[in-house]
Amino acid sequence: MLTRRRKGNTVSRAIRFGILGCGRITRRGLVPGITGSPAAELTALASLRPGVAAELAKECGAAKAYDSYDAVIDDPEIDAVYIPSTGESHCEWTLKAAKAGKHVLCEKSLALNVAEAERMVAGCRVAGVLLQEAFMWRHHPRSKTVKQMLQNGAIGELRLICAHFSFDIDRSDWRLEPAQGGGSVWDIGCYGVNASRLFSGAEPSTIHSRARFHEKGADITMQIALEFPNQVLANIDCSFEAPYRNEVELVGTKGSMVLPDAFLPPEEAKLLVRRGTAGDAPVETIVFPRANQYVEQVTDFCASILAGRLQAPAEDGLGNMRVLETALQQALKARHA
Repeated sequence: MLTRRRKGNTVSRAIRFGILGCGRITRRGLVPGITGSPAAELTALASLRPGVAAELAKECGAAKAYDSYDAVIDDPEIDAVYIPSTGESHCEWTLKAAKAGKHVLCEKSLALNVAEAERMVAGCRVAGVLLQEAFMWRHHPRSKTVKQMLQNGAIGELRLICAHFSFDIDRSDWRLEPAQGGGSVWDIGCYGVNASRLFSGAEPSTIHSRARFHEKGADITMQIALEFPNQVLANIDCSFEAPYRNEVELVGTKGSMVLPDAFLPPEEAKLLVRRGTAGDAPVETIVFPRANQYVEQVTDFCASILAGRLQAPAEDGLGNMRVLETALQQALKARHA
């Protein structure tokens, strides 16, 4: 049963969250996202490292702290869980949470493969709970505005999407371990694929990819080309061995838009809009009011729970997984050819 609290003349329900893990993304993203959302309450934290959850709970005001994930799953006061752990455990904990009647906000990429993702989606559907992949950038006001501008024809008909995301990581990082869901395409290439699918409003009909692989077996740099049935083309690249780059460019028949820091925007995000096709066409800079995309994501997820279905721009992640798996398999095939 969801708790209720009254605001003015309306009654809203606070969604009580439990988090399965206290790592970097939990501390940086979802703790402030949940505590900052008027629609949510951070009820419990869990960590498999004894005492870590209790320490973080004290810092952020969570009512409960556990040294096991099962304790959160079994807690009757929890309505929804956030799963930030590495990819190999997403399927297990999503299915356990669904069986316990808890909605799931699961970190990207959704699973190790499409088969796992399908099990997760089916398990949540059977249990009557929602599953949402945690692409926080989709929920930022800038992303929603850009989607609306495209629909309104602000740059004519969309023709080209270019998405870049890269940064250099230590070669001992778990993100180079395939068994844990490592690889640049799973970790950051997924953003470019996600952006291309969102802004094109379609699923790709053709996928081409090539990659450079680390000695551990994970892709460390990948390039993906997508063709959509609505005549939109996308070029996506990702890398764990390149300088920091994080940008999406949308090119239409009458102009273009650029999202600097596309997936990790600063508090005051910018959008660059070129209206016209001439080289000297003016570029307008739109600055968005301060917004925390993790707060926006949590608030939207809570609205979906109350509505009983995922609300745009949220999705369960299965479509994204299908594109990623095809791209990785194609790159692996080319590597061994």
